[in-house]
Amino acid sequence: MANHQDETRAAYDGVVELYASLFADRLETQPFARAMIGTFAELVRATGNLRAADVGCGPGHLTAMLHELGLDAFGLDLSPGMVDHARQAHPALRFQEARMESLPIEDGVLGGVLAHYSMIHTPAGELPELLAEQVRVLAPGGLLLVSFFGTDGPEPVRFDHKVAPAYSWPADRLAELLADAGLVPFARLLHDPASERGFLDAHLLARRS
Repeated sequence: MANHQDETRAAYDGVVELYASLFADRLETQPFARAMIGTFAELVRATGNLRAADVGCGPGHLTAMLHELGLDAFGLDLSPGMVDHARQAHPALRFQEARMESLPIEDGVLGGVLAHYSMIHTPAGELPELLAEQVRVLAPGGLLLVSFFGTDGPEPVRFDHKVAPAYSWPADRLAELLADAGLVPFARLLHDPASERGFLDAHLLARRS
């Protein structure tokens, strides 16, 4: 796992300012993703546990959005460059460098975990380990929102993402992995992207049993 993560970290460190500028609108042009994040935040608030991690937070734009939606949100990212940018852009919020398979969080303490296109660079065989870690930090009844590139085929598809190699997933297959990890998937949204990537944009909401 270390090799591809080291490559991914270096790739994102090299595009911090460009990447941050591309997402400066904070989903203003992505109504479906914005709606799912809003729903996620509302459901997390309903649990009474407002602590939420934005895992793979990048420049921190969605961490800030979760905070504005009433959550005690903090951001974690593999890239130190992204973490530095997030701290400068959002000095009132907490950001920390961390690997997704080894989160610096106690067991069962979070009301929510957001993984917004942050698992896409993980090879299929390693994804169960990452999902197990997200489940570990969630309190019973806590929620996970995973956003990813979807495909209609039966298997994950590796493709050349502009930053680092990535994978698209059949929504049913990823939902099965969530269930295997101890989550209960209960909502999904699939839609055509606004770009010409050729994949669906996909969002899965699941609750820790």
